[in-house]
Order: sequence, then structure tokens, then C-alpha cells
Amino acid sequence: MNNNQSKIRFNMLRILVYIIAIILLVELFNLQIVKGNLYRETSNSRLTREAVIKASRGYIYDRDGNILAGVKMAYCLQLYRSQISIEQLNTGILSMINILEKNKDTYVNDFPIQANPVKDNFNNETDFKTWKNKMGIDENLSAEAVLDLYKKKYNITNDNVNDVLKIIAIRYAIENTGYSSTNPLTISNDISKNSVLELSEKGVGLPGININIEPIREYEDGNLASHVLGYMGKVTQTDIDNSDGVYGNDSWIGKSGMESLLEEYLRGQDGLKEIDMNVDGGVTEEFTDKEAVAGSNITLTIDSKLQKATEDALKANIQKISAGGFRTKSNVKAGSAIVIDVKTGEILALANYPDFDPQKFIDGISTSDWNQYQTAGALFDRAVQGAYAPGSIYKMITALTALQKGVITPTQTILTKGVYPYSYHPECWLYEETGHDHGSINIVQGIKYSCDYFFYELGRRLGGMDDVAQYAKYFGLGSKTGIELPGEVSGMIATKANLEATGQTWNLGNTLSAAIGQGQNDYTPIQIAKYISMLANGGNEINPTLIKSVVNPDGTTVDTQTIENFVDNKLGFTPTEPQKVDISKANLQTVLKGMKGVTEDNDGTAAGAFINFPIQVAGKTGSAEAGNYINAWFAGFAPYDNPEIAVVIMEENGQKGSYAAEAARQIMSAYFNIKKTKVNMTTPINEE
Repeated sequence: MNNNQSKIRFNMLRILVYIIAIILLVELFNLQIVKGNLYRETSNSRLTREAVIKASRGYIYDRDGNILAGVKMAYCLQLYRSQISIEQLNTGILSMINILEKNKDTYVNDFPIQANPVKDNFNNETDFKTWKNKMGIDENLSAEAVLDLYKKKYNITNDNVNDVLKIIAIRYAIENTGYSSTNPLTISNDISKNSVLELSEKGVGLPGININIEPIREYEDGNLASHVLGYMGKVTQTDIDNSDGVYGNDSWIGKSGMESLLEEYLRGQDGLKEIDMNVDGGVTEEFTDKEAVAGSNITLTIDSKLQKATEDALKANIQKISAGGFRTKSNVKAGSAIVIDVKTGEILALANYPDFDPQKFIDGISTSDWNQYQTAGALFDRAVQGAYAPGSIYKMITALTALQKGVITPTQTILTKGVYPYSYHPECWLYEETGHDHGSINIVQGIKYSCDYFFYELGRRLGGMDDVAQYAKYFGLGSKTGIELPGEVSGMIATKANLEATGQTWNLGNTLSAAIGQGQNDYTPIQIAKYISMLANGGNEINPTLIKSVVNPDGTTVDTQTIENFVDNKLGFTPTEPQKVDISKANLQTVLKGMKGVTEDNDGTAAGAFINFPIQVAGKTGSAEAGNYINAWFAGFAPYDNPEIAVVIMEENGQKGSYAAEAARQIMSAYFNIKKTKVNMTTPINEE
């Protein structure tokens, strides 16, 4: 290449650079001078924010793969802060709420005042005063005065009290939850398509409205297994502070049951997206930065069909007692029922009455529904959180101990006389009701008749209840079972040491009461279910469980030990090995024979409930005094020769265990019919 050619190429390159520079200068002039005002206006009217992509919560299934708690995609209504006047804000809120109410959609409303007439939503004046103090309001102000105060505070000019309360509901949520141009307030988690269309078309004069499609929890069968599943609620500040950035002000979290216990597995991992908005809060464009990851799926040991049958049987039985459908009428309003596999400890059904609808909590439960649940005790899980005197269903422990310690033999009889001659001279239940006694009976008959006199004598011969307590502990009484539900209580075994710890002195009267399951004896229905299962399976220890498997989003299964360790740590439960006791098979069979007589012999205390039942059942009734109440118990298992399930019923103020036995029969019938259906057998259990 010669020098001339090199110069030509160099000059051409220089000319090209000049041309590019001129173009850039012209474009810069165009951007800054010619269109500068336009671009500055556009820039000032745009916002870019980082938003959360909500993760789909993990599903909860029953043992057969039926959905108990699923997920649905729902329209979520949000409100961002925008540059409008207070008057525009109030007017827009009212229009928005009117649309929601017209379409029967719920919305956030934690303001504790209602209209028609104007009054507070609290159950008592003390709670109302506590709230007023928290909000910095004079505790002596009436509900009307409080409403007027907030009306002025939010510059509301409407005179209609219903309209005022609609506006206050959202303004109160804004004040307490907060919102901004980049962090919205969720008005409703699930609005109808009609509301979506109206809000989108009309705009209601309220800039900042945004409608997202998000996954929300859906409970497939209403109230079914509500105490097992639990419910969800809005995060508290404590939840946020302890979450290491997992939760925001707009997050929801499990509050009870499995939803709470397995929150870390169920919640998934939220994603992130960038949203471009104009200054009025309108969304112009979205970009996904990080995809959301769904939560893990949980399979429970519950059989949803049996769960439904158990809930129905418990409810119907309680309502029948309340209505006087048996010999006496009683103000019974609550109870619990459990069905457990006696070999594995798997809970097949766990029911409480009254129960609740967890779906009502998804968009924020109304004050009226919350108060109704609180008044009825519907959120209280009696199966694990309630400790009750067991009454006569404890007599198998006393009987087995007496046999093991040799204070009575299987054939030896005791002459019962109605009124026990020692201590405070307690009477047998039969003598109280009829003036008769059970005569000379052996231990099998003592269990069958549930003769108090007989067991008073066993308690006296044992010289106290320390030996009985040792057997009670082995069968799981007086200790938490470790069931995977929050709030389990330990209960208490009646012993000299436990009584003296309260400053009282143990005497023969305490022994007599404890021998028949009264005194300090207090146990949960889940403990009773473990106890009956161990009687049925030959005295082998089992641990009641509700969790069958946990499967991660990638399809891997969490190993059982990891789940057990996680649950124990979450519940603060430390498993302990029970002290072994000698249990003679012959002595155990003697006790079980007595339980079979309860349901099978014509003079058994539950014989009426199991007439013509085609499967042999062993059971025990109990009528336990609890202050002014007499709680009804039935605990039994079936089939007698090859036990599969145990059923425990407890009804507060149910009066007689023989009443509760009817519910147990219905539950057992449902179990064996369901079992036959699963193995393609078409002949149902005959229930006439």
C-alpha cells in the first residue's frame, strides 16, 4: 500500500468521524433544546418501583390426594398513593367501596365502629377502652363521639353515617398499614369480575388503583378439618421483624393449625418485578426480575371422607343431646372426636365442634364473625388444647394396675353395696340413680358396669395412686403427645406429689376420686386416643401424627426425620422415652374383655348404642364431673379381634357417655364402609 492510498483512507475515516459527531450533536440539541421540556415532563411523570410477585402457597392434601387447602388465582385490588387532594381521595374511596359492596365483595375494614345503631364492635367495654387508649383517644368517649372524631380527622364531609364508615375503613387502614407511590395498600384479596370491569372502565376518579392477578389460599370444603388446617391472617410487626426480610406489610401468614406450624414450607419464595408507573399511579409497563417459587405440598394422614363423617356425627350427637333426644336434655354446645390408626398412630380424623370457616379469614374476617367465633369458642382446638377429667374411661388404667400389682385376680369378686364405707362415703352412680348396687362382681364386670364402688376398693387396696400413675404415664397420659398442632397442653395425672405441690394434703378421699378418673386427672382427647390405641395394640407405644409427607416444588420429598425435628423445634417439644412397665398379656386381655362387655353385653353401659352392629367393638363410657358440668366420654376400638382404629368422643356437658357412644358407632360405620369402598367391596355396613 503506497502513501497516497493511506492518506485517502485516513481522510475518509476522519470525515466519517466528523459526520457521526455532527449527528450526535444534532440529536443532543434535539433532546435537550427542541424536545427538552417534553422529555423532562415525561421523566417527572414516571416512577419505577420494585414489586413482589406473590408465590403460590403449597397445597395441603388428605391421605388419598384430595385437596384440603388449595390455591386459586384471584383479582387483588390495591391502592397506591397518588398526587390528589383529600377530597378527591375520600370521594374516590367511597365510589370504589360502593362498587365492591354492590358486587358483594369484601374489603379491608378493621375500624371497630358500626352503624345502625352506631356502636363499637368489641365484646365488652374494657376492650373498647383498651383500643381507645392504644389510639390515643379519651377512653370515656362514646362510639358516636369516636366516629365524629375520625370524621373530622379525615376531613370527611358526607353526612350519611354508612358512607362515612366506608371512607373511614380505608383511611384507617392507610393510617395503620401505610401506603406509598411504590408500596400499595391491599383493599381486597379477591374481588369479582364485575368489580374488576367496573373499576377498570369507570376508574371511580381515584388514581392509584391497581388490580393484580395473584394466588390466594382456597379451602376446598368450607369448614372441613378447620382446626387441623388452621387459618391465615395479616402479618404483624413482630412477624415482619422476625422474618429476615421474608414478609412485608402486605403479607399473609399462617396463624393456627398446619398453616402456622408449616408456614416455612408452605409459603414459598416470592419473586420480584419492576413496574413503570405514571405520576397518577397508573401502570405503564412491567418487567420480571425474579420468578416466584411455589411452596411445598403437604400430605396429611387425614381421610377427608372419614373427617366429614366424624364432624357430622359429632355435630348431630351434640345437637341431639341439646334438644333432649336422649333421656335428658342438656346445654351441650361443644365437643371433640378423634379417629386414630391403633398400629401406626396416624390420625384419620380430628374434629371439633363448633368449628369455623378458614376462608373467612383470607380477606380479613369481619368483626361480627370474629366475635361470633370467640363467643362460641369455635377457634379453640379441644382435641389438643383442652384438658378434661376422663371419668370412667380411666378405669382401665386402675384395673390394669390392680391386676399387675396382684391386689385382685381376674376371677376374684368384690361385693359392692352402693355406698362405699370409707372416707367421705361416696356412692356408686347406679345407687345414685336407682338405689341399687351391682352386687358381687369381678373385674371384667366392674369395667362393663363401670361400677364406682368396685374401683374405689381397688384404689384403696393399691394404697394410693402412685403405681396407677406409672401406668398412666406409660400410656401417654399427663404428657404432650407431640402431635403436629400448636398449643397442645400436657394435662395432669392425679398423684400425691402433684396435689401436695398445690399446698394440699393427700388422703384416702383423693385416692378414691382418682381411681375413677376424677380428682386431679385431666387429659386431652388426643392423649386418650393414644391411651386407647395402646390398649388395643397390646401395649405398644405409638405417637399420634398428622403429617404423612412434605414434597418440595422440585419434586423431592423431605425426609421424615427432618420434618420431625422441624416440628419438635417449632413446638418446643422434647420427645422422651416413657418408663417401661410390665404388662401381662393375660391381664391386658382381661381388661379388654371388660371393654367388649361394655358394648356387646346387654347390660353393658354402651350396649344400647351398638345393638346389631356387625363388627365387634370394645369401648368404655365416661361421665366426668367438671364443676357444674358433666362431660360425656366414649372411647373404644374395633374390630375387637384385630384392632384397626380407636375412636374417642368428648362432649362438654354431654351428661352421659352412653349418649356419646352413638356418635362413635356412626363414625365406625363410616370408617368400615369407606374401607370397603376403597377395596371395591360393595356391601355396606348394615346401619338400621
